[in-house]
Amino acid sequence: MRVNQKKVEDLISRIEGILEHIHQKETIEKPLIDSVDPYYKESATNLIHYDAFRDRDLRGIQKKLRNLALSRLANSGSHIEASLLNTVFILKHLIGEQPERWSRDRLSIKKGKKLLKTRTNHLLGKSASKRRVRIMVTQPTEAALDYEMVYKMVEAGMDCARVNCAHDDEETWLNIIENVKKASKELGRDVKIAMDLAGPKIRTGMMMPGPKIRKFSPERDEAGRILKPAEIYFVSTLSETDNRQQIVVDEEWISRLDVGDELELIDTRDKNRRLKVVGVGDEVIVHTYETSYIGTGTIIEPKDPAIEAVVVGDLPPMEQWILLHEGDIVYITKDPSPGVPAIVDEDGNVLEPARVSCQIPELIERVKPGEKILFDDGKIEGTIEDCTSEYFTARITRAKENGSKLKAEKGMNFPESNLNIRGLSDKDKQDLRFIARHADIVNFSFVNAAIDVQELLLELHKLNAFDRLSIILKIETHAAYLNLKEILLEAMKSRFIGVMIARGDLAVETGWNRIGKVQSEILSLCESAHIPVVWATQVLENLAKKGLPSRSEITDATTSLRAECVMLNKGAYILDAIRLLDTILIDMERFHEKNEHMLPKLAKL
Repeated sequence: MRVNQKKVEDLISRIEGILEHIHQKETIEKPLIDSVDPYYKESATNLIHYDAFRDRDLRGIQKKLRNLALSRLANSGSHIEASLLNTVFILKHLIGEQPERWSRDRLSIKKGKKLLKTRTNHLLGKSASKRRVRIMVTQPTEAALDYEMVYKMVEAGMDCARVNCAHDDEETWLNIIENVKKASKELGRDVKIAMDLAGPKIRTGMMMPGPKIRKFSPERDEAGRILKPAEIYFVSTLSETDNRQQIVVDEEWISRLDVGDELELIDTRDKNRRLKVVGVGDEVIVHTYETSYIGTGTIIEPKDPAIEAVVVGDLPPMEQWILLHEGDIVYITKDPSPGVPAIVDEDGNVLEPARVSCQIPELIERVKPGEKILFDDGKIEGTIEDCTSEYFTARITRAKENGSKLKAEKGMNFPESNLNIRGLSDKDKQDLRFIARHADIVNFSFVNAAIDVQELLLELHKLNAFDRLSIILKIETHAAYLNLKEILLEAMKSRFIGVMIARGDLAVETGWNRIGKVQSEILSLCESAHIPVVWATQVLENLAKKGLPSRSEITDATTSLRAECVMLNKGAYILDAIRLLDTILIDMERFHEKNEHMLPKLAKL
């Protein structure tokens, strides 16, 4: 192979300059490297090397290496020094020089790749399937009572069960954990238990409760003709995760109904309505061809005189919301009173703006006029105007044309504000005691800086769980992304650690137009530290919740092969989601190893 010697010498000089730069950074950061657990020392060094390597625009060097049919260094994050040294070694051979071999006590390419695999096994357990990428599944409340559901999750391919401490209570968590462990034992699997600390999630407060009513409407075409009747399920107990339209009635009364029975009621609008039983069992399915409003206390009367009337049981209040349009003012208050919509006169003039509380009231005094505020994963955007010690106002700058609904428990993000909200809450510390006794992994929510990790490690020492409990750092804020290197180095003082890319909040914080770049950079930085990554938020979300995946979801699931684990959220069709994800990962891992494209024999479908 003939090469231009001067160009190759210039390329060698540039790469040797990069090597000198990363070694200088290693010397400067030596106290940080020496502070980590010896288990992570090589990884900490490689992280420093990679961070220094990325200080420069490398595209020119990459193009020249490509033209020489050499590695472009794009996939060398886990062994950056070795890749640079090997590249120099090859380049010098190309121009007839005899380069010195580099010391074998440095991190090799093979070992760099092996370290990540070993750390993944330690954190998430050895995979019992043909997959490299693990599957983490958020557990619904029903998993505490429905052992068969949990068994099927494990059977379908769940490698790690996630329990979120923001929901339910210790008794429910323990029942879920016991079901997971029982199913794992029966199926011969090692399914890890990961539990999320709730963390300081900034959310809207409660809204004024609505009426205890459910609306049932048949499906109609554009001409108003009925395509499908409204389907109502009579049940004795409501289910949180069941998306079907349900009404609570007496269990013994349900057992007396038969297919074909006709029922009558007067709905909450004093309209006479007819229902017909079309299915019986533990629950009864009825159809109606008329829009019906049924509420707590509504009386349902069978036409069969042998069956007495029944009163509809207690239904949860309808979810209320505040409707916000562009230009509207909304008050965000310390006062925890339920939120209320704007009061308007007959002409639509606002007499009193909408109001909603903030679940972390101390931030009210930390925002400034002109800063941006985002609601509900960025669906509504506003600009902060007046600020006081008790409230601030925000003028809505982006909403749907006909207004956007702001509900209770929806996230608020302040990407331009320095809120200085950190540290474990009293609830987090209480929950951590439970996690230390029962879980394998603690998912650390809303970590923003190294000092947050310090506090967590201190608490683990107090609980004698420092060497037993693994940590997954949830990266979900702009600050966490900017401080990721320091966060990882601090976490490396413990074993074993991972990172979760919480893409929902992170996209809102950093901007939807940047989330692709941000998640790619997090993956690269974690790979350089040999730290496993969990790909999270809205993976196969439509499938899990509605039973049908979108095309973009399938593509997203395929892209998740760059991580070591993929997280699925709960939903009525979660088993379908686990099975499909398991299939996608097994099929596609032949073509991808992390961000490297593999080339198996070309096969026809």
